[in-house]
Amino acid sequence: MKEAAGDWKYNKMAPAVAQHPWIDVLRKYNKVSEPTVFWVANRDRPINDTSGVLSINSHGDLVLHCCNNGSSTIWSTNVSTTSSDNATTAQLRDTGNLNLLQRLGNRVMWQSFDHPSDTLMPFMKLGQDPITGMDWVLTSWRSEDDPGSGNFTFRIDFMGYPQLFLYKNGAPRWRGGPWTGLRWSGMPRMTNNYIVDISFENNQKEFSILYGLRNTSTISRMVVESSGMICRFIWHAGDGQWNELWTAPVHECDYYKACGPNSNCNPYNADQFICTCLPGFEPQTPADWLLRDGSGGCIRSLGASTCQSGEGFVKVALVKVPDTSRAYVNMSMSLKECERECLKNCSCTAYASADERQGGTGCLAWYGDLLDIRTFSNTGQELYVRVDAAILARLTKKDRSPRKWLIGVTLLASVILAFLVVLFMMKKRHYEEKKSLLDWRKRFEIAMGIARGILYLHQDSRLRIIHRDLKASNVLLDASMNPKISDFGMARICGGDQVEGNTRRVVGT
Repeated sequence: MKEAAGDWKYNKMAPAVAQHPWIDVLRKYNKVSEPTVFWVANRDRPINDTSGVLSINSHGDLVLHCCNNGSSTIWSTNVSTTSSDNATTAQLRDTGNLNLLQRLGNRVMWQSFDHPSDTLMPFMKLGQDPITGMDWVLTSWRSEDDPGSGNFTFRIDFMGYPQLFLYKNGAPRWRGGPWTGLRWSGMPRMTNNYIVDISFENNQKEFSILYGLRNTSTISRMVVESSGMICRFIWHAGDGQWNELWTAPVHECDYYKACGPNSNCNPYNADQFICTCLPGFEPQTPADWLLRDGSGGCIRSLGASTCQSGEGFVKVALVKVPDTSRAYVNMSMSLKECERECLKNCSCTAYASADERQGGTGCLAWYGDLLDIRTFSNTGQELYVRVDAAILARLTKKDRSPRKWLIGVTLLASVILAFLVVLFMMKKRHYEEKKSLLDWRKRFEIAMGIARGILYLHQDSRLRIIHRDLKASNVLLDASMNPKISDFGMARICGGDQVEGNTRRVVGT
């Protein structure tokens, strides 16, 4: 067993909880205080005692035996060779790749990089080789102390147009989106930068993603944790620990189909509802949306005609494009050609460029519902959604006249400001003379009116409404000094039978 000089070694690991040893490959950097396990051979077949032996058998396979006489095979590379000389050597390379080499010609017979555990190291592949049937998939540990196969898998889904998925027990949990030529659509921060160098292969021979390193001194790894999080870590020598560079899912909008079909999840909506329908669509169940439940999604607006009736497309910017499992792709088309082809087909609901490089090339088109869209703050793709003629005219008019609108608003604001200054000067003396009109009796009546209004919202209204921002500036008085509660921007709507609720936001001013 040859080991690379310095960084890598193979080891027998015995977690504190499971009390069973595994054979693992770990990296112990000179700058890292603790070793980091990234691959385990017999992750689903731990040895019950300390009798495990790793050796090369007479057929040239790397084999893990156990028990007193070594008769039980726990794990093997299972390599079949047609050569008469089946002499092999096991070698742990500088990259951490455990190789089984044919001694004659030094040909790689088997490598651990083809059988990932929970960690994607530099120069490992994630994807599929349709010729050999090799499937490179990350699978989480069962727990922090048990490297057995867990509930979460991270892989490339090749149905439709290839995209990244994180699954929990086979069900989609998070979607990284398709490859855009620069990054994955749902991972705007994970681009070719000073740390990683990403290459994507999408052809008849191979569909895979490979992360290289621009600086060989950088130490980085991507892990599918047992909690269901995908994390990229980078080693920071200054504080002597792994620092989290990126992780998902984090926000509610990161989870698959958080807002249902034909909607957009926007985590930057402040205290408003994170789910909004796409242009030309409306909530399928409005009552659920009032209760901040957007899982039912949206449907085409009633009476909308989007087939040869003057319809067109409206741009939705800075988004993760919809699920491409059933999308049509043509890499030879321009974006303009894509629009024309989509417009011809009444079933085409949206389109986008498949490759963001060179201003956008290739065609991605969707037919039917648009699933799992979310907004990013400053980086994302442009999605063009089909709308009817009326909505197109209204939204296009808004888009084409922002300068005229801004000039009008500026002039109107100037006039209003001048009017308010004059009005203030005229009323100032009157206020100084009459400022003591409110006696204590009137003030008590105002307070009681406010209390009655709050009581109605809490108990007598069809939907319970919690104001959450009640203060003096949010109470208005009419000519008869009757109080009116205003500014429900931070209010929380609850069901008629709901007596409590959870919120993640602290609101109020």
